[in-house]
Amino acid sequence: MSKEFQQIGKDWFRQQGWRAFPFQLEAWEAYLDGYHGLVNAPTGSGKTYSLLLPILLEFMREYPDARERSQNGLRAIWITPIRALTREIQSSAQRAIQDLGLQWEVGIRSGDTSSSERQKQKRRPPEILITTPESLHLLLASKGYEKFFKELRCVVTDEWHELMGSKRGVQMELALSRLKAICPALKVWGISATIGNMDESLAVLMGDSLQQGRVKVVRADIPKAIEVVSVLPDEIERFPWSGHLGLKMIEKVLPIIDASQSTLIFTNTRAQCEIWYQNLLEVQPDLAGAIAMHHGSISRELRDWVENALHANMLKAVVCTSSLDLGVDFRPVETVIQIGSPKGVARFMQRAGRSGHQPGATSRIYFVPTHSLELMEGAALRQAVEEQRLESRIPYIRSFDVLVQYLVTLAVSDGFRPEEILPEVRSTFSFHSISDAEWAWILDFITTGGASLHAYDEYQKVDIENGVYKVSSRRTALQHRLSIGTIVGSDALQIKYLKGSYIGTVEEWFIAQLKPGDVFWFAGRALELVRIKEMTALVRRSKSTKGKVPSWQGGRMPLSSELSAFLREKMDEAHRGAWEDVELNKLAPLFEVQLERSAIPRKDQFLIEYFKSREGYHLLVYPFEGRFVHEGMGSLLAYRISRLQPISFSIAMNDYGFELLSDMEIPVEEALAKGLFSTENLSDDIHASINETEMARRRFRDIAGIAGLVFKGYPGKQKKMKHLQSSSQLFFDVFHDYEPDNLLLLQAYEEVQTFQLEEARLRRALERISEQEILLQRPPKFTPFSFPILVDRLRERLSSEKLADRIRRMTFDGVR
Repeated sequence: MSKEFQQIGKDWFRQQGWRAFPFQLEAWEAYLDGYHGLVNAPTGSGKTYSLLLPILLEFMREYPDARERSQNGLRAIWITPIRALTREIQSSAQRAIQDLGLQWEVGIRSGDTSSSERQKQKRRPPEILITTPESLHLLLASKGYEKFFKELRCVVTDEWHELMGSKRGVQMELALSRLKAICPALKVWGISATIGNMDESLAVLMGDSLQQGRVKVVRADIPKAIEVVSVLPDEIERFPWSGHLGLKMIEKVLPIIDASQSTLIFTNTRAQCEIWYQNLLEVQPDLAGAIAMHHGSISRELRDWVENALHANMLKAVVCTSSLDLGVDFRPVETVIQIGSPKGVARFMQRAGRSGHQPGATSRIYFVPTHSLELMEGAALRQAVEEQRLESRIPYIRSFDVLVQYLVTLAVSDGFRPEEILPEVRSTFSFHSISDAEWAWILDFITTGGASLHAYDEYQKVDIENGVYKVSSRRTALQHRLSIGTIVGSDALQIKYLKGSYIGTVEEWFIAQLKPGDVFWFAGRALELVRIKEMTALVRRSKSTKGKVPSWQGGRMPLSSELSAFLREKMDEAHRGAWEDVELNKLAPLFEVQLERSAIPRKDQFLIEYFKSREGYHLLVYPFEGRFVHEGMGSLLAYRISRLQPISFSIAMNDYGFELLSDMEIPVEEALAKGLFSTENLSDDIHASINETEMARRRFRDIAGIAGLVFKGYPGKQKKMKHLQSSSQLFFDVFHDYEPDNLLLLQAYEEVQTFQLEEARLRRALERISEQEILLQRPPKFTPFSFPILVDRLRERLSSEKLADRIRRMTFDGVR
């Protein structure tokens, strides 16, 4: 029977001038035969239709008069991680629905959906609903949600690799556990690009369904050719320094833009995006009107305009961030440019795939280094892409803040019985190990506030009526619905013109630095701050050519472990004088100076540099493991050295290495002899070397927000970040002092170790170093490898003008 309906799909493809790929046919067959599954396919390969079409064909098989039927209830939910994906999915679905003659509606529900549209959807659900994890949980918080979902046959989680390594993935696991319980015929499917831990990715999505056997992974055997072209500078800085955002390369980038019909210019941060946009216009004014900007803090309306203009071929170039990483609906661009290191192989491939965005086409991406040493990453990325070595995503497990929020969500709607919900929760990957005692603690926490908060009525959110856990307070229910979600970060202020037009958002800490009359750049415009009213920055346009550029916290991504490994391989090639890569060949002058003053390590060697300057004694260590690992390793080494003799350090780091600077001579040889890089007593030494409590305190602010301990405020009347911080810190201190076994408190420490310190990766790095030959070099002065780290440290305490003067002096001294 499924073969007959697959033929309908093939015929429809033929009418479009297409031919179904084997992976699409395999997905259709598996879906129509009742399997759960995961479609693993590259960007631009037609993965959307691999699942959209069988959803329609199943209905046609179930109802012979399918073309006559309307108002069939909600048949499929399509989850997207970002709202920008909804347009492409909606247009793809409507195209097939119309051609097949079905009377189906495709609805969108997200934070942008009007309340009237939401009410309409509730009264008459669309057959396909495209939504986000947060909006799905809001539906579960609605009275009578089981009736709304009663016809549901499928949930498709798109871009699952993006969701899995976040608490939004945990949200999806919990939502699926409930939907599987109330919709016995439900099929769960995911769509994912290739990641390093695909089997684990499948296990997280499926939960206990994986043990039931009817699960398939459908892989698209479509090789994606990616050409990596590094844009080489005319001259190599023998003493490279980072921080100028690659702007020296702008003259090299402009010819690439001019030669292309359409170009996406990817930057890693929103600040870098703003700066590159301004500088491109400044250097080539005739780009005005043909170039635009796209990042997550710009208003939805402006982003929509940019996406529509791209689709209509009205723009020559767009400077963007990861906001255009995924499958936003526009025609394939001709050229992609990556400014600076993307920090990961998968992210780089995702961005490359925006060009040649069709099966069989070659994707070309230009890599623009922001400093000389970064050229090595171009060579490393090319090899990593060729070998398809991609990063793994670490799933969040036992995120009790998300579970607390989810249980209150169920209590806000129709209530729940713990004996029914516990097996569902245990069916998920994240909470498979939850104990009876932990479950009892969580139930006690949401009903009484737990051991520490039972005296305060506002934390007794859930009542128990005849064994059913329900929220009776309308105020509690409203506040909870406004707080559903796991995306946290610094508090944002809206930016509006005095006349009321909305421009976007910027973080509160940045605006707090400005006085009325100060000018800053945003969305490519010079804006003068007039005043701050509640959580809104009111501005007017300015003709000033100078102004501050907002920076967004968390902009410094760490180098991935896969890219780190390839960098070390390239270092080995440089040591051997193997110049096959154009990037390494170009770096020869820099390597010559490095060899003259110090060394270039082989793969089985580990480089340490120790020298004295007017600043003091410098110990430079080069693990090439990314800044997060270097932050932890730097603190660890400083602690271990200080146990040999009283000594204090300042620590600076980048993705390639770190510096310990002291005003006293450092006992390097003695420390190495006594196991400086040993993994023995590692956990104890890490805990002693860092202020783990302070790090956990900062982490707890987000946990407190997700778990509903702090309320951010009503729309238009949000509480200030400093108030939220002080509230969450008060909870942390109370739990720390009076309830040390509080699950949310313990979770904060666990997240610090797993995600912030990357303790497992730090341990692996130390194990690798312990097997390498230590190269302790004593250069007469700083080296090309050390220079970027020294400059990063100086930048923290010098203005940009003083820093430039200092760098000129250092470079002059270094050349002498």
